[in-house]
Amino acid sequence: MSTAGFARRDTALRELMDDPACDATRLRRTLERFAVVNRLVSGWGGVYREHIRPLARRRAADGTPLRILDIGCGGGDVLERLIALARADGAEVDAVGIDPDARSLAVALARPGHRADYRRAHSSDLVAELATGAARFDVVISNHVLHHLDDAALATVLRDSDALARSLVVHSDIARSPVAYAAYAVGITPLAPGSFLRTDGLRSIRRSWTPRELAPALPAGWQVLRPGRFRLLAVRGERP
Repeated sequence: MSTAGFARRDTALRELMDDPACDATRLRRTLERFAVVNRLVSGWGGVYREHIRPLARRRAADGTPLRILDIGCGGGDVLERLIALARADGAEVDAVGIDPDARSLAVALARPGHRADYRRAHSSDLVAELATGAARFDVVISNHVLHHLDDAALATVLRDSDALARSLVVHSDIARSPVAYAAYAVGITPLAPGSFLRTDGLRSIRRSWTPRELAPALPAGWQVLRPGRFRLLAVRGERP
């Protein structure tokens, strides 16, 4: 594919795993293998150290739980990793993962020793619960969700995240580029057989934002950060 094909987001592409009728076995394998893929490409260890650890250590010091919400949690691997990292820093963690797809939640709930509460819900469902006295979260995150969203859905998720997070929001995604596309096409080969990882991953890259595209779509007080060459973060920094 020529570099001209990356000049803008290809929002007409749809990922195979988003089809309700997709092959269930290939979908399960895809969701399970995300645990390896995210370890390799998503950089959440660095994101935790840079953005979440200071808050986790403060919660550990004052003896209150660190409350984390993962929007579009998929199979739960990112959220479970953050729980482990925060607990290693001495924090008690109260974590919730939400996803509208029951197939994803089934994988999360089947994870041995999972420590988060997984719910089938949209972010707006949790915003509605705030009116009933539900507690807000210290940190709201997502991983590889933004590129799935059209403009209206993006605005909704950002607005909901702002309402749900009393301290910090970090949405992590891919930074679109032909180099990212080529590197993933080669690197994913050993993990791809019997799954949607290759096709959907390449489609994800073509649907993804560049930092310059995403920045104007963010509300005031948000910023786009580049934690790595192929990554971007939409961050609403900590509130006092």
